[in-house]
Amino acid sequence: MSGGVDSSVAALLLKQQGMPIVGAYMKNWINEDNIVGDCPWQRDIEDARAVCEKIGIEFRVVNLMREYRERVVAYLLDGYARGLTPNPDIMCNREIKFGVFRAWAKDHGFSAVATGHYAQRIGASLDDARAPASSAPTFELHEGADANKDQSYFLALLSQEQLRDARFPIGLLEKPQLRRLAREAELPTADKKDSQGICFIGEVKMADFLRAYVPDAPGPIVRASDGKVLGEHRGLHFYTLGQRRGIRIPSNSDHNAYVVVGKRAADRALLVAFDHPEAPGLFQSEVRVHSLSWIGESVAATRALEGRVRYRDPRVALEVFPEGGGTALVKFAEPQRGLASGQVLAFYDGSRLLGGGVYI
Repeated sequence: MSGGVDSSVAALLLKQQGMPIVGAYMKNWINEDNIVGDCPWQRDIEDARAVCEKIGIEFRVVNLMREYRERVVAYLLDGYARGLTPNPDIMCNREIKFGVFRAWAKDHGFSAVATGHYAQRIGASLDDARAPASSAPTFELHEGADANKDQSYFLALLSQEQLRDARFPIGLLEKPQLRRLAREAELPTADKKDSQGICFIGEVKMADFLRAYVPDAPGPIVRASDGKVLGEHRGLHFYTLGQRRGIRIPSNSDHNAYVVVGKRAADRALLVAFDHPEAPGLFQSEVRVHSLSWIGESVAATRALEGRVRYRDPRVALEVFPEGGGTALVKFAEPQRGLASGQVLAFYDGSRLLGGGVYI
């Protein structure tokens, strides 16, 4: 329970279904380094505790700060330092929520971990899921019923074993329904604003977070078309492919603004071009991905699928060409904009999430 309304209603629904549950807050980050921004962990703990008291269940705080720094923060900072654009939310789900926290839950006698994700786990009944692993059924992961809130993308790197122990009680709800249930139950979080920050870090701007841990490494801002130097940046880690805001170089108008189209490690050059479909490097018809992860049966042969190139983007048609060693070539039916190395491409068959891979 994060202290937000989604996980609050997830707990409420399970309680109403008669499930023996305990509410747990993962204490992952407390802003010890005083980064600029709001890290409301104490308020979130109190909100989560108040919800548990309201619905009549036990509440615990589980300290995973060391594991979070090792598995999420280190991955985040290392990626940006190498010029990539990591996704801490996806890594938090795989390594923390359904990784070390799931292991903690199992060690303490719990059979599953329920979260407030807008996603649907479809498969055998709960009783069947408690069968020995050798005979356990396969589960599918589908998009949440609320298309505007669907969070299946953030679960793209989960394994079948992790999904088997996962529960998503609010997956069939739309957000207005969820808010209504929270108000009817008089939950303390019923009208609490949704968090928009980094997973379990809070309302901290990524640039401020990076500035606190990754040293500035200035370099030239170069126009890709002719090599003209337009200015200087503070570090390539502050920028990602397709970015328009914050480049801080003049342009003729909003219709002729510069956009990031690449990074050149040799001289730390940030490559920019005017934002239009012909900008070099901005649109890609094919990409390679590594660290392929499949929730169910792996895709071992060429296959036509759909993909979500980033969160909140619609699914697009593509073809996957597995290459072995956890890599694949992906060809899109239509060119896609700003596919940054380090981000995740999620693969779908209709509403069913099949897995994901990381852009090379």
